[in-house]
Amino acid sequence: MIALILIVVAFVIYILVSLWVSTNYIVIREYTADTGKSDTGFRAVVVSDLHDHRFGGDNEKLAEKIREIAPDVIIMDGDMLNAESADASVPLELIGLLKDTAPIYYALGNHELSYMENGHSDLQEELESAGAVVLDKNYVDIEINRTQVRLGGLYDYAFGLNGNNDALAAPSDMLNFLQDFQNTDRMKIMLSHRPDSFIFGDASKVWDVDLVISGHNHGGQVVIPFLGGLYGGDQGWFPEYVHGMYQKDNILLFETSGLGSDKQKLPRFNNPPEIAVLTIK
Repeated sequence: MIALILIVVAFVIYILVSLWVSTNYIVIREYTADTGKSDTGFRAVVVSDLHDHRFGGDNEKLAEKIREIAPDVIIMDGDMLNAESADASVPLELIGLLKDTAPIYYALGNHELSYMENGHSDLQEELESAGAVVLDKNYVDIEINRTQVRLGGLYDYAFGLNGNNDALAAPSDMLNFLQDFQNTDRMKIMLSHRPDSFIFGDASKVWDVDLVISGHNHGGQVVIPFLGGLYGGDQGWFPEYVHGMYQKDNILLFETSGLGSDKQKLPRFNNPPEIAVLTIK
């Protein structure tokens, strides 16, 4: 009986510690994406899915860790606030803390889009005034550490909802954007908050994109040992594309597990908040 009680107590402690770690203990993980289009390469910090969480005061703890990495570029890949947020103070404060560290590029997620629909139509203007470049169905041509890059943003699906999810059946505005985006010899990087935008149908075969950078799925929210992430949005249970680097047909896909979560039925578990350091070469 004593042994059984000790086992139960140890299990409860393990659960509580893992829940705390998955909310508060930031990990820094290194990844590499080899596109074959750069001799020099560069380092990008990728953060997403902050969901209005604060790591110490105004996120100074988070900003300090990013500054110590000294990246060439900072990517905020969506859902940095919540649809129901009263204001955008959390992402705005973080941008303010980091704008002198490296250029910041911000892709919209589903929560930013819902937040704007909820009466905050000036979000993009606020983010840009704070010091970020907002990308959503647009792109910029930039040079990062002597590498010529076309960096775009896309939340919508890169295919049409015609039953087969055919890329060329996408709405005309999407077709025009993607066809224009891929018409370059530069390294082509797309910030796409949800990986679903490129993993279904033939999007990863049709579109000429070197690297897609995503978040959205929180690493599966609950990470089960030996089985991986539990749930992944449109991918459903035990998703294939949930965290890390993948080769999806012609596209390299990177997905960070992000920093937080909103109101999921299950909290993050066995799944610490992540700052991803992505070496792109």
